[in-house]
Amino acid sequence: MSPVKIAPLIYPEISTAIHMSEYHIRIQDIQPNDRPRERLLKNGPSALSDSELLAIILRTGTKGENVLNLCSRILATYNIQQLSRTSPTILKEIHGVGAAKAAEITALFELARRLETFTEEEKPRISSPEAAYQFIYPKLREQKKESFIALHLDTKNQLICEETVSIGSLNANIVHPREVFKTAIQESAAAIIVAHNHPSGDPAPSQNDIDITRKLIDTGKIVGIELYDHIIIGDGRYLSMKEQNLI
Repeated sequence: MSPVKIAPLIYPEISTAIHMSEYHIRIQDIQPNDRPRERLLKNGPSALSDSELLAIILRTGTKGENVLNLCSRILATYNIQQLSRTSPTILKEIHGVGAAKAAEITALFELARRLETFTEEEKPRISSPEAAYQFIYPKLREQKKESFIALHLDTKNQLICEETVSIGSLNANIVHPREVFKTAIQESAAAIIVAHNHPSGDPAPSQNDIDITRKLIDTGKIVGIELYDHIIIGDGRYLSMKEQNLI
């Protein structure tokens, strides 16, 4: 009987060749729709693996190793909990992780820790002309030019944000309704209060002040954002156009 010939073992070599080929694939060579960032934007973060999410943070791999392989290797060494507790010095011992990537990983998990203990500060409630004046006056007290400010409020009169719409000359301020309501629309404000200072110290409204306010009221009706009041701030005193029945 002739000896049995054993076929050469070829599959491990083929498998290794395939693995090495994938190892050298660049992110740019992956179809755009299959890249982590594009998949996150299309399908949301929950559709991505841990290594893909980490790859978005680190952005780049190293010479001969794309970022996905790098992140898979990092997470094979440390699980997420271990990674969150690893110092930048230890992270830099991982091949392919330099100071920049170690800092990015550390910053990522520090933000996550801060989120766990985050509590939103209570928003100021602007429910009267006096409250609006008290909030705005310290910001305008020393101003030598007219500053036009908009306070954007939610349905409970809580302040969403404030915006300096324009800074004018010593005795004039040009305000366009488009600029006043732009941020209010973006922030989904329910109402706004506008205010400006009179450097002269006299809060009495000019005809120009009244005309601008009426334009803002008309614009607010169109866009569905009510103008509650226009506060004019003088030297330690104020005038509410709402209280004076000027609007």
